[in-house]
Amino acid sequence: MTGADETLDGVALTNLDQTLFDGSEATKRDLVDYLDAVADRLVPQLRGRPLSVVRARPGQPAFMQKNLPRHTPEWVRRVPVWAEASRREISYALCDDRRTLLWFANQRAVEYHPTLATADDLSRPTHLVLDLDPPQGDGFAAAVAAALLVRQALADAGLAGAVKTSGAKGVHVFVPVEPGPDAEELAAATRALAARAERLDPALATTAFIRNDRGGRVFVDPTRTGGATVASVYSPRLRPGVPVSFPVPWAELESVTPADWTIRTAAALLRRRDPWAELMPGPQRIPTELVEEGRTIPVPRVQAMHEGRRRARAGRAAAD
Repeated sequence: MTGADETLDGVALTNLDQTLFDGSEATKRDLVDYLDAVADRLVPQLRGRPLSVVRARPGQPAFMQKNLPRHTPEWVRRVPVWAEASRREISYALCDDRRTLLWFANQRAVEYHPTLATADDLSRPTHLVLDLDPPQGDGFAAAVAAALLVRQALADAGLAGAVKTSGAKGVHVFVPVEPGPDAEELAAATRALAARAERLDPALATTAFIRNDRGGRVFVDPTRTGGATVASVYSPRLRPGVPVSFPVPWAELESVTPADWTIRTAAALLRRRDPWAELMPGPQRIPTELVEEGRTIPVPRVQAMHEGRRRARAGRAAAD
């Protein structure tokens, strides 16, 4: 591309030579060029799934956008979803084509977080996900070690998953599931798998939802499957250098770092292949016993809420 204001696929692109965000070491043009180059790989991961994006401007705090703004073009597909927390209907985008992706790029949407279920049936996720979240600092190696525990827990249950860097400091393990189980069943199965991974090495991994209870261990987060979103594979992340969430063969996971793939380097690796599609196993049946085991484990956010209230009461009692 040339110039600072251009049109691509009918989308007006503006201020392309501006800094993408403070500390990014990239311009808005770099973001647009990357997303355009990988549209054939990224759009299939977003298509048909309500989308949240993280937008950024130089000198301003980044923010997550769920509800489409009023100025959104009519040709951007959208789906209304009731949000229980805010008691209102939210108009989510469906990024179903290159044109929509380019429009988001021009809006400085850096990160792309689709739901695990499609708009056709939001009650039934197509994957269960475990998010390996290391403690503060350079904890990627610990996240990798915890991901290998998850791989073992999956194998013990007769399951297999694909792994990718989160693009930040963690690791995501995705397990595609056969149609049938609803979100509650898959969330329960994910809690069981997280607990099994924790038991394999409790000095390394924890399922403690409250950060202060983790004791420097990697949080094996099972809560994504229950309705949260996950940064898509191939999505840029709002980090210095703008790294990209990228798939990794299990055998190579211990030899990579999140900075190995950025918006300047990742596109060239995707021109002739789609490693996420290559590495992803086929949909699998979730064992009933895994679901039943998970139902005996409290939902982390609910448990944390009750524990927080208990500690607050104990603190007030101690102060009296």
